[in-house]
This record gives sequence, structure tokens and C-alpha cells, in this order.
Amino acid sequence: MSDVKLGNPAVVGLAGFGMTTFVLQCHNLGWCGVAPVIWLGLIFGGSAQLFAGLMEFKTGNNFGFCAFTGYGAFWISLCLMLIFGTNAGLTTAYPTLAFKPVDLGFFLLAWTLFTFLLFIASMKHHGALAVIFLTLLVGFIGLDIKEFTGNAAAGTFAAYDLILCAFSALYLMAVGVFAEAGIALPVGAAWIK
Repeated sequence: MSDVKLGNPAVVGLAGFGMTTFVLQCHNLGWCGVAPVIWLGLIFGGSAQLFAGLMEFKTGNNFGFCAFTGYGAFWISLCLMLIFGTNAGLTTAYPTLAFKPVDLGFFLLAWTLFTFLLFIASMKHHGALAVIFLTLLVGFIGLDIKEFTGNAAAGTFAAYDLILCAFSALYLMAVGVFAEAGIALPVGAAWIK
């Protein structure tokens, strides 16, 4: 069984994360509606990334297992909150499900803390991974500020920062895919030795 070559689940997780993050920021900047965010978020950013994380478990990669499973759950829960949390019929029948003005802020704050912990670990891997988690952390902080204070400029800054994060994730996906074809792309040294 050890002679069987297995695929790298990280390439799927990174692609799902990168594409969905990019499209969400296009929505946040007013370039597209919410429908592509929900569908990508449920299927690729959510479900496929969740499966990639579960497959990372089988490889013994705790970082990939935690990150892909966690952010897969992030996308699924965000999409379900967007679909059902603002549904007038549902909130009329169950008033406790109605959104409070700061609910999205607290949701994002929890993910900011999760991202901070993964950012620390990412700095021990390599530069490309650390860039992804640094830009993700900065983006979450910008979104937290926007949600808790109403500062639109913080939200705009976060959107552009998260586009950089999305492209960084897609770059790291390309590193994994291209490596199989014999094309070595640089990832940079670990930020913490």
C-alpha cells in the first residue's frame, strides 16, 4: 500500500478557499451579487474544503486538517447565516433567530481569533503560507472594525487585503499542482525558525 501515490488534498482546499474568498470580496466591493458567494461558499469553499481537511487528517497534517476543516465550516456556516439568518419567515416564526446588528461582528471576531492562532503556526512552515494567514488575519480585523463601528473604509481596506489573500492561496495551490509537473515555484523561508 505504501507504493500507491496519493493526491495532495491541500490543492483542493487552497483552491476552494482562494476562489471563494475572491468572489466574496468582489461582492463586498459591490462588483457582484451574493448568489455566487453562497453557491461557491456552500460547494467549493465549504464542502470541498471541508473534505480536503478531513483528507489532511489521513496524511497526519494537523495544520491542514485544522485549517481546511475549520475554514470549510466557516464558509458553510456563513452561507447558512446569510440564507436563513435574514429569512423573514424564519425569524417571524422563531424571533430568537433574528439578527442583532453586531451578530456578524461576533461571528467574524471568533474567526479572527482562530486565524490568529493559525497565523502563529503558519510562520513555522514557509513564507507563502505565512503571507496567506497574515493577510487573512488583517482582513478579518478590518471586517471586525467595519462590523462593530460601521467604518466603511475598514471594510474596503479588508476587501482589497483579502483579494491579496485569495491570490496568495491560489498561488500556493499552483505550487502544489505545478510541482507534480516538475515546475518548482518558490515558497520562501519560514518566518520563524
